Amino acid sequence: MDSQVLEAREMATNYVAMGDEVWIPIIDDKVASLVMEDGAKITEILELYERAESDYLSIPLLRKHVEFLIKVHEHFNRTTVDSPEELQEVFTSEWARDAIDEVVAKGAGHLSQSQQLWQLQRDWELDMLDNTLAEDRRNLILERLHQPHSGHEDTIQSYSSFTTKYMPANEYEGLLVAASKVRSRAAKAYERREGTELGLTSLDAYAQYIASERRGKNPDVFVLTGVYERAVAEAAKRRFAGEVGAEEALRSFWIGYLDFSRTQGVKDSEMTTLLRRATRSVPGSGEAWARYIRHLEKGFLSENESMEETESISDAYSRALSTNLFTKLGKSSPDRDPEQIIPLVLARASAEKHAIDAGRASEESLADLVKVVVDGLAMVRGASKTGDPRFRLEKFLSEWYLNLADMPDAAVQLWAATAKHYKSSWASWVAYTDVLIRTDHHDLARSTFQDISTKNLDYPEALWDAWINFEYAHGSLTSLEESLARIERARTQVEARRMREAQKAFETAQAQYVMQQETVPAPTSAAVPKTGKVTGADGIDEEGMDVDEMNSGALGKRKADDDEPAETADGKRQKLGIFGSFTWSQNRAGRDRENCTVFVADLPSGTNEEQLRTLFKDCGEIREVKITQLPQVLVATVEFTTRDSVPAALTKDKKRIDGTEVNVHLAWRSTLYATNFPEKWDDTSVRDLFGQYGPLFDVRWPSKKFKTTRRFCYVQYTSPESAERALELHGREVEPERTLNVYVSNPERKKGRTDADANEKEVYVAGLSKFTTKDDLQGLFSRYGPVKDIRLAEDKNGQLKGFAFIEFQNDADARSALSANNYELKKRRIAVTLADTRVRAKNRSSSDTGLGRRAEARNRSVRIRNLPPDAQEGLLQQVLEKLAVVKRVEILLEEREAIVELENAAEAGKLTLRTEPIVFKGVNLDISEELPSGTAPAGPPVKTGGAMFVPRTAVSRPRAGLGRARKPGMGSAAVAANRGGGQSTTPSGDQAAKSQDDFRKMLG
Repeated sequence: MDSQVLEAREMATNYVAMGDEVWIPIIDDKVASLVMEDGAKITEILELYERAESDYLSIPLLRKHVEFLIKVHEHFNRTTVDSPEELQEVFTSEWARDAIDEVVAKGAGHLSQSQQLWQLQRDWELDMLDNTLAEDRRNLILERLHQPHSGHEDTIQSYSSFTTKYMPANEYEGLLVAASKVRSRAAKAYERREGTELGLTSLDAYAQYIASERRGKNPDVFVLTGVYERAVAEAAKRRFAGEVGAEEALRSFWIGYLDFSRTQGVKDSEMTTLLRRATRSVPGSGEAWARYIRHLEKGFLSENESMEETESISDAYSRALSTNLFTKLGKSSPDRDPEQIIPLVLARASAEKHAIDAGRASEESLADLVKVVVDGLAMVRGASKTGDPRFRLEKFLSEWYLNLADMPDAAVQLWAATAKHYKSSWASWVAYTDVLIRTDHHDLARSTFQDISTKNLDYPEALWDAWINFEYAHGSLTSLEESLARIERARTQVEARRMREAQKAFETAQAQYVMQQETVPAPTSAAVPKTGKVTGADGIDEEGMDVDEMNSGALGKRKADDDEPAETADGKRQKLGIFGSFTWSQNRAGRDRENCTVFVADLPSGTNEEQLRTLFKDCGEIREVKITQLPQVLVATVEFTTRDSVPAALTKDKKRIDGTEVNVHLAWRSTLYATNFPEKWDDTSVRDLFGQYGPLFDVRWPSKKFKTTRRFCYVQYTSPESAERALELHGREVEPERTLNVYVSNPERKKGRTDADANEKEVYVAGLSKFTTKDDLQGLFSRYGPVKDIRLAEDKNGQLKGFAFIEFQNDADARSALSANNYELKKRRIAVTLADTRVRAKNRSSSDTGLGRRAEARNRSVRIRNLPPDAQEGLLQQVLEKLAVVKRVEILLEEREAIVELENAAEAGKLTLRTEPIVFKGVNLDISEELPSGTAPAGPPVKTGGAMFVPRTAVSRPRAGLGRARKPGMGSAAVAANRGGGQSTTPSGDQAAKSQDDFRKMLG
């Protein structure tokens, strides 16, 4: 690496924490030029390792450190070379052992990779065994067995080999039994987390891991500390790479880590070290600095600190401000976050206040306190135009003036300046009049109410209420009636002004809405097709389809008749299910979600549904409001009953809730349709890629119950700007000869579902020869119209089953293809009927199992309970496919349950017999066998009076060569009647009306 780059990176490490991507090249450069006899250089390298390891956890860095210690120790202890004078007491065997043990301990909390460090230590210790006590080395392995980690088998094997070789033979069995008990607890602790450990591919995954660990009553400090260290290191690495949102995640991880450590009673010296690491890692986090200042206020300092490291509160505060991360330096400088400035200022000011209250303050403390808060106010107001709508610093200083310093006039001046600065904020004027009332300036308060009552405030009603309350408490009848009259005139003026503004905003929004419907922003990096249909690299057509309806605000469009079963000739609904009364599809009311929904972002914490309904009450009838708390922001979706309400709702953009401006936009404008990604991609892969462009609200996956080749999803951001930035992914090559397709999900341009009515576009062909090929079927059926897809059914050995599905481009061609029934192909007459996509014939294997079709399907299906309310079929299927071969999933929204059909009974057993819980979106799923409708889990066999059970007559598809349905009375029931001999199997009495269906239900 260029020397100037190394020098720049080394300089950067003096100011902020750096990851191993910076430290390792610096240290490698030093080691490469090392001469072993240069004691000063060795000492410098050891100090660099210490500094690097104090920034972030890094297994590669710790591994290099251990290898360096072993290398230098071997050089000075296994050669005739004398150690440099400055290292005479350093690289002894005892010193090296302690140093290696300390380095290995730093990485022990990394459950998946810490074994790499321990194996280095173990091998070195065994190599040195001639010079050490065997009992000490046995304890080294035994201590490792206590820790949850991957590679427990290797550790217990090491213990067994060591005990066999070095311990007395009569002690071997007892020692191994005791070690196995210890190892069992730790191994179970790791196995319980192994799935989560392997799934740590995103910052969201780390956040969920931390949340699940902290959810317990007594969290494992060893494990959780390691997870926090890894989360912090991963977020820092992504921040260094420029990933959007990594800085916020890093701050969040640090705050959680600090608070957890404090509540667990970490030693004061360790807490000081941890707080300093945090302020070095996220110097722009006022929350981290505030915790550090409060810790210093307690007087806790690390042991053996030098005077240079000892820091006072004022020095810490000055050091925080010296980063220039809390002050906007100029008009062109980016906005600062007041939420990071305020906690820092409050921590510093409250420390001075506590010193004054305790009598420990100096003469300058009062002036210092006022200066800190006044300077903080300037920083907050200069950081952004909105400042602090909650006026936290103003309230702190005002209470100090009024109650402790006895300076009421100063409090009045403070709020007068605040009201002048936030001149359109009702809260600032109410606070100003309140302090006037408290200080007995009643006339000034009344004149202020009169002057401001007609001004353009964000919520004048609150000011009017305050004025009326003031007159009731401090005014006369005359002043009260005068205030009521003034307020009535002011209300008329305000309502007239609002009407004009609303009309103007409505016209503007309506014009924009029309333009948005006509044009959709196109990606700049590649040409975008005009339709939503694209062809993937594997030749599969991917179309913009709808996704499953969800309870958490998913905006997937549903047609009213998407999942309705077809009607028979007598007008009755045809049963499509294979589980008795259960059917794979549920009727859902048709709703034009995309065109009737607006997305509301930047909501203040604590916003409730009533506040949102109040904001949009004059826009139209609201169907549903859903509020979602994301890791960094609170958002909501508001769905109206008609799309005509949307233009009026868009005029609420930049309106305030609790003093905070909210962002309102069309939901589909922040939603992207992504397709043609690799088949192996899952929810985490998509979130990792698209999350780089802004905060994600949701990723919605399609159900595969209609079509297993679906490979697309909808990615919704919290803002349209993030979605527009992500359009640059369109055309990006994600695999050789496979480019990603990304579009704005405009509901006006999306094509209708192509598979909801696939039963009308698809034919079922039976009676095929085992030598039939796709080309044969293509040649036959293409004469009826364009063929979209051909699927030949095969068994597990790859042999043809004798039937296939032919999908056409339109339903008219499919109906025309019915004339191919009884056509001779490969010396076999074939049967052709319309396909039923919900009950695929290829799923039937009753001939192999001896069971009926429904019973066989139940045999390889499971029922899942305790689903989260926002469960998606596509997402649930992704989770289950990692454990077993899944054919399709159906979620029952109201019951919060799902039916999962698997490849066979063995695959179903993988789920029902699994000992470890399956976690889906933070919830442990309850999995059980699928029972027939109305059947109890257990019970005695039902007696049938000795008569052999005979299956009922079933209407099936036309058999090959017949071209017609079977006649009633010629099936199995008729045959059974002849077999019955002279014995009557007809029950008497009340049971005379029971049919074969009733017996089937009784037998399950």
